[in-house]
Amino acid sequence: MGDDGSGAPRPEGRTLGPGAGAAASGSGLRRRRRRRRLACAGLAVTGVLAGAVGAGWAVYAKLDGNITPDEAAAAELARYENERPTALVRGAQNILLIGSDTRSGEENARYGRDPGTERSDTVILLHLPAGRRSATAVSLPRDLMVRVPGCRRPDGSRSEPVFAQFNYAFEAGGSACTIRTVEKLTRIRIDHHVVVDFHGFKKMVDAVDGVAVCLTEPVHDEAAELRLPAGRVTLNGEQALGYVRARKSLGNGSDTGRMERQQRFLAALVSKVQSNDVLLNPVKLYPLLDAATSSLTTDPGLASLRGLYALVRGLRDIPTEDVQFLTVPREPYVGDVNRDQLREPEAGELFTRLRMDEPVVVDERDGSRDSAGYGPYGFDNGTSTEKRDDTAPGESDSPAPTFSGNTAAEDACA
Repeated sequence: MGDDGSGAPRPEGRTLGPGAGAAASGSGLRRRRRRRRLACAGLAVTGVLAGAVGAGWAVYAKLDGNITPDEAAAAELARYENERPTALVRGAQNILLIGSDTRSGEENARYGRDPGTERSDTVILLHLPAGRRSATAVSLPRDLMVRVPGCRRPDGSRSEPVFAQFNYAFEAGGSACTIRTVEKLTRIRIDHHVVVDFHGFKKMVDAVDGVAVCLTEPVHDEAAELRLPAGRVTLNGEQALGYVRARKSLGNGSDTGRMERQQRFLAALVSKVQSNDVLLNPVKLYPLLDAATSSLTTDPGLASLRGLYALVRGLRDIPTEDVQFLTVPREPYVGDVNRDQLREPEAGELFTRLRMDEPVVVDERDGSRDSAGYGPYGFDNGTSTEKRDDTAPGESDSPAPTFSGNTAAEDACA
């Protein structure tokens, strides 16, 4: 017995009438249509996903292909591996950031032409401790007198060892020569290096919609084509380049003031990039990544998105107050007051702390307080007569060395 839908039983084997057959046929048609719609929807979703994956891969491939590997430097450094310092602390890394003043290329040529000459306009030693609890960036003055080793020139010939200005090393043998010079000077192993030119710097600033700085007075620099009002000003890429490179129109015209401006500007840039407005906004993040990768020449170990990600993933959570900037302690060179030499024992203490991955304390100081161990070169060697109130029983009352500088958390307009 069955059920005919009315609730009354129907005999087994009884056939349904024409109306019931039509209803069954209509129900089957609806099921087939529903299956077709689901199949079409599935294909559409698959197409969207495939498109997204394809687009994502295209973006990754573009960014990955933007970076230029510095194969020549890697080969040159390999030739001198036996004389290079040994890394002492596993996990700690030292990256040399080099700003090149090359005039090659249409964008860079507008800043003047100096055929056959390319020097390092800015060099910063970035130390990342093993625990990634902080980051310390040390500016190395371009006018510092150092021993530059014999290096391979771009044409294949070799230069002779010479005692010269630090920025000559890049002219003599590019990034490899600069790295070898720094390693001989500091005994710190350089794990990676990054070279960026004028155009690349401007692109990165523009990619984050400019960086705010604070000016105590208006700036009018004809050479840099820079005209800025006093107060808080947001600089675009072109203005930022003029601001960090200017010497005569800002401060006292020395390289000291210039490096301090560079450090404060980089601190402001780091703070801007770390803000959610950039890192969590794909519309702003992609242009930054595109600008950064397309303007970089790095060692082969960093010349990929994977390599760069491995480097920066531990930096995302470093508080801006623990991103520190300072200049290596230095003083006028005895042979020429317009040149610099390392100030000892302060410089040696700084290099030892970086080499051993020991904490470096940075504090903003008035550069006129040189009589107490401070100064424009930034170091408190414990000669200050100020009494410490926090000395624990059995603890030495000699404070740890403190270097003057600034952090990414400081607001110059505050």
